[in-house]
Amino acid sequence: MSIQDVFQGVIQYSETKVVDAIKAELSSDADINAILNDGLIRAMDEVGELFSAGDLFVPEMLMAARVMKTGLEILKPNLTSGTSQSKGTVIIGTVKGDLHDIGKNLVSMMMEGAGFNVVDLGVDVDSETFVKTAADKNADVVALSALLTTTMPAMESTVKAIKDAGIETRAIVGGAPVTQAFADQIGADGFSADAPGAVRLVKHLVSNIGG
Repeated sequence: MSIQDVFQGVIQYSETKVVDAIKAELSSDADINAILNDGLIRAMDEVGELFSAGDLFVPEMLMAARVMKTGLEILKPNLTSGTSQSKGTVIIGTVKGDLHDIGKNLVSMMMEGAGFNVVDLGVDVDSETFVKTAADKNADVVALSALLTTTMPAMESTVKAIKDAGIETRAIVGGAPVTQAFADQIGADGFSADAPGAVRLVKHLVSNIGG
């Protein structure tokens, strides 16, 4: 087994292959960062590219993300020892009044797969909770999800609350009814129509923080 098997396992949606490969690598004292970056993260980058090219669809992306998450759970006890550097902290949640979470969960898993520390607040999250968590966790980005047009105003009030709080964090929005025009209108720092795009957006925002 090798790190390439970790990569292939995610691409092939094989939880068994990923688990076996990671355990074999850990038992041979392989570099944790190499397993994470060259195995799991590289695989999710590939999944994102395949999706963007139209060669993969949401169900396949979800399967790959779940397999990646399983691999990540095995690695986590080793990662917390400080051997791996998080790329940034992302707070994510579905806004107040909205209970949809499939898209949000996919974005959350892909953010984790890309090496970010993700705090998932779940669904029906009010503005105050987003702001408090972002401040407490010193978050780089707050990602807001909505699937209902009726809950889009909650996005606007949350973005405003984040800005008014004066904390150094960027707010991004996404979900079926959300558009770039709406994101611009409410003063959000970014919008993405899909999970791979959200990961690219967050990477871009984090790399420009302080710049």
